[in-house]
Amino acid sequence: MSFAVGVGECYALLGPNGAGKSTSVRCIQGLTPFDAGQIRLDGRPLTQWPAGGHGRIGVVPQSDQLDPDFTVEENLWIYGRYFRLPAAEIRRRSKELLAFLALEDFARRPIQALSGGMRRRLSVARALMHEPQLLLLDEPTTGLDPQARHLLWQRLRELQRSGVTLLLTTHYLDEAERLADRVGILDGGRIRAEDSPEGLIRAHIPGEVLELRRRDGGLPDPENWHQGRVAAAERAGDTLLLFDARLDAARAHFAADPQYQLLQRPATLEDVFLRLTGRELREEEG
Repeated sequence: MSFAVGVGECYALLGPNGAGKSTSVRCIQGLTPFDAGQIRLDGRPLTQWPAGGHGRIGVVPQSDQLDPDFTVEENLWIYGRYFRLPAAEIRRRSKELLAFLALEDFARRPIQALSGGMRRRLSVARALMHEPQLLLLDEPTTGLDPQARHLLWQRLRELQRSGVTLLLTTHYLDEAERLADRVGILDGGRIRAEDSPEGLIRAHIPGEVLELRRRDGGLPDPENWHQGRVAAAERAGDTLLLFDARLDAARAHFAADPQYQLLQRPATLEDVFLRLTGRELREEEG
């Protein structure tokens, strides 16, 4: 597997469970050894950087790993000391980051009293204490409500504009479509496709999507619609998906039958993801 992330870029590494996303992040962190190859930062192998380059990398893990025995500001203080930041620098960075992540009113609140969104924002603040060049975000918005997700997205865009490089893993395909400059779709330990979200959609999904459901559950055979009638057709559970740049005829055909429920929409990154990795359930992360 090989991929490169440019300075100031947001790169989303996507894949089904077991594809190797979290393993890749752990390798970059130095937590999981790998048999061959190199991980480079600014063109140099991580092994040639002091402390394996950890002073240049910030990590927001899937689980927040905050210390429950301390307050919000104490968690930042401890993390700053881990990187041997001077006391004055820790105070300055803590104040800046708490304001940046809308936590300034909760500085003295114990961790147990924080909502899930606050804990995730604090995890981001902690990862930024030492001003890293590269921020690794492993499923950063899992479990957050829409308001908390949008606030975190806004802050991540601001970080990117300031020059911080973001490497993101997520199961939320809309998140990758909104945030990422480029996306790598990983499956079976290799990159199956890589491009901007828009480029991937153009390359793999012909036109728009018409979703069809029948109230009685019966659906036509996708093959009957694929052969010269639309660019592509496939079954997804109780839904028939038709793909084409012009769906007017297909829509009119099915709209005449009151048994059908129709939804026509633009193609998305999720359509690409499922086209490339399949629709079978994967149970274990790798």
